[in-house]
Amino acid sequence: MSVQVQPKRKTINDIKAQKGRAPLVCLTAYTTPMAQLLDPHCDLLLVGDSLGMVLYGMKSTLSVTLDMMIAHAKAVRRGASQSCIIVDLPFGTYQKSPEQAFENAARVMAETDCDGVKLEGGAEMAETIAFLCQRGIPVFGHVGLMPQSVNAAGGFRSHGRDEVEAQKIKSDALAVAKSGAFACVVEGTVEGVAREITKLIPIPTIGIGASVTCDGQILVTDDLLGLSNDFTPKFVKQYAALGNEITDAVTRYAEDVRERKFPEPEHCFGLKLGGQNNG
Repeated sequence: MSVQVQPKRKTINDIKAQKGRAPLVCLTAYTTPMAQLLDPHCDLLLVGDSLGMVLYGMKSTLSVTLDMMIAHAKAVRRGASQSCIIVDLPFGTYQKSPEQAFENAARVMAETDCDGVKLEGGAEMAETIAFLCQRGIPVFGHVGLMPQSVNAAGGFRSHGRDEVEAQKIKSDALAVAKSGAFACVVEGTVEGVAREITKLIPIPTIGIGASVTCDGQILVTDDLLGLSNDFTPKFVKQYAALGNEITDAVTRYAEDVRERKFPEPEHCFGLKLGGQNNG
């Protein structure tokens, strides 16, 4: 009798080791059922603060709380056995001081059994990243377009179009890497700049609206599946149109209910079907 070997859970070191090798497959996850579906295909699942917009209908990520992130991270952890699980630290939970960041990151790690945390920011967050890494908390960096700072940046737009901005993003990525982060998201950044950053820093770059040459790619899963109800960013490729399929299914269900076509006898208890009692 053969024994089925359970695939090993990917670690931070596994992610780091992929620098310059086969691209890392990363997606967002917020619930147990979705984590179960994504887990066999992904190297890393991000419990992103994008859940505020995707699941809760918020206009931005700024109102997401630490308790919300912890609740959803627990759900994802229950559904994933193979992927490295990273959790976003929401706005206002790490910017004040390295000590504040450690207190909140330690709580996330302890309560969710995740593998690390992600925070946004470059050179200005270098001290905090180093503080966390030195105390045993793996950090996933994030440069370029940073949704938590979108108001200060003048809205959602591509970054690195002029030399000054491009140099800042490169400097930010270097600062993140030197501070000890194990990988770095490069978001909404001009392709050439993202390509340079990937060559420049010794840790994996994970692109979103960046470059195919990045060491991995990440998308918001709901965008990929065609579940987003309004705006779809330019950098998203929709691999399915599940929103349309859901609308069609619910439309047919509503018609059946209103016309008393559902439930049919086989969906009811206590009715005899073929001489047998179905209840």
